[in-house]
Amino acid sequence: MRNKIVAGNWKMNLLLAEAIDLGRKIKEAASEIEGVQVLLFPSSIYLKSLAEIAIPVGAQNFYPAENGAFTGEISISQLKDCGATHVLIGHSERRAIFGEQADFLKQKVDSAIAHKITPVFCCGEPLEIREAGTELVYVKRQLEESLFHILPENMQNCIVAYEPVWAIGTGKTATVAQAEEMHRSIRNWITEKYTETIAQNCSIIYGGSCNVSNAQELFSSPNVDGGLIGGASLQAESFIKIAQSF
Repeated sequence: MRNKIVAGNWKMNLLLAEAIDLGRKIKEAASEIEGVQVLLFPSSIYLKSLAEIAIPVGAQNFYPAENGAFTGEISISQLKDCGATHVLIGHSERRAIFGEQADFLKQKVDSAIAHKITPVFCCGEPLEIREAGTELVYVKRQLEESLFHILPENMQNCIVAYEPVWAIGTGKTATVAQAEEMHRSIRNWITEKYTETIAQNCSIIYGGSCNVSNAQELFSSPNVDGGLIGGASLQAESFIKIAQSF
């Protein structure tokens, strides 16, 4: 039975006291929600402080080398030492702003698995791909190039996050039907590459401007197992309401 997951990506927001206060509020409220895994992705410098609150935390980014002369970077083992249990890989902002390409993301996936950190692999198409009607080909290629090389036992422990990049901050809105179509396709591709059992055990969450007003309808879709929440995760009340939408 795959997990229902609500993950908060705080991006480059909050100071330490704010992060700790928000983390405590979310932990207290989340303890009353049964059957939903709540994850937080704070800035890496706050990981240890959030982990000490005893709430599951993940890292937004890392460099796929064990150590070395990589000034300013953070290794997966350093993140694990600070309490991280998950890591985002392939987020649309890392791809678009920082130019992370398929082979580099593949290295990140391998590094996370080697250190027993759960990858949250992000995939999704920009506007020009959606308008061209080639979004299924595009997203499948992202998965094939950077994720589908891993062993079956590792795949069933991964989380896939679908981000319709064209619907984030553009004023355009992805319908529930569009989200479900992509999530169903991703699950079918996992079945084709691995097995139906692995596909049914793999959580696929939605990262396209999920909020209080649309979460319940999205989460009622058969193949949407939760959300990767951006702005709405910076307020405890809205984030918890989203988690309660199941």
